Amino acid sequence: MAEPGAVVVIGGSAGLGLEVARHYATQGRHVVVSSRDAGRAASAAADIGGDTVGIALDLAVPESVAAAVADIGPVDHLVLAAIERDENTVRDLDLVGATRLVTLKLVGYAAVVNALLPGMTDSSSIVLFGGMAKDRPYPGSTFVSTVNGGVTGMVTTLAAELGPIRVNAIHPAVVGDSPYWQDKPEAVLDALRQRTPTGRLVAMEDIVGAVAFLLENRSVNGINLHIDGGWLVK
Repeated sequence: MAEPGAVVVIGGSAGLGLEVARHYATQGRHVVVSSRDAGRAASAAADIGGDTVGIALDLAVPESVAAAVADIGPVDHLVLAAIERDENTVRDLDLVGATRLVTLKLVGYAAVVNALLPGMTDSSSIVLFGGMAKDRPYPGSTFVSTVNGGVTGMVTTLAAELGPIRVNAIHPAVVGDSPYWQDKPEAVLDALRQRTPTGRLVAMEDIVGAVAFLLENRSVNGINLHIDGGWLVK
């Protein structure tokens, strides 16, 4: 019986990607995490422990992706969790920032899939990270909302093109205990809770569980899964 392939988490050196990587490392899996900075990737891998390695990879430079992942080998699961938080309005347009974000989230994601595809099998699976800004836009979210909407289209076309490899996406709402949100003013977080039917914000463990479900359930394919506690219905 063949040895299991790697669990690759692009953007796995911090935040939600780090927690997904940690989940699989504790199961004894070979895990690969990436960061734009080689030192940060190595530090994250050491923190996660187990059979985890870190690589340097910048999705905004898609022509560099193939070389960065060339030594990974067989891949069972691929998680594309890398994000950049961009506040960019059309009225005050930052062309450099907009171009970087669109390249990173759409072209960069596709470049990783392309580069790792030879190491995948029929039972491999892919999860892309989008976000709820596509449904709940706000001033300054023009390009964040746009690329997250693009993820929904990418999921369906990749699922059709790559089958039987499964491709799904997760779209988290505000993750209250994530590094980005946990230190926000309580008044801000409470206002968000009030808009959520469950009366609680999404937690990182909820995201990890949802990602594992999408990666491992053999009949879930082409799905854009909202993890929001029902935020969109209230």
